[in-house]
Amino acid sequence: MVTPGNVDDRNLKVIFPLSKNIYGKLFGDRGYISQSLFESLYEKGIQLITKLKKNMKNKLMPLVDKILLRKRAIIESVNDELKKYLSDSTY
Repeated sequence: MVTPGNVDDRNLKVIFPLSKNIYGKLFGDRGYISQSLFESLYEKGIQLITKLKKNMKNKLMPLVDKILLRKRAIIESVNDELKKYLSDSTY
């Protein structure tokens, strides 16, 4: 499921349909840091994993989660490059 660019997908009404078939871990960027969102997803059996904001205290994170966060950043970079390439293409 893909949401339009003008939709805030952190909204619980949007995130629940997006995460309906997800279990385990969900990786997001710093914009997803919210106690209520974390608790709501946790109740559904989903652990929200994000990087910390600069003003937050450091927390212990399993090495696997750190590695997967880096992989997420690589995927985001590739998606961004594809978006730039496809928007510059003329058909």
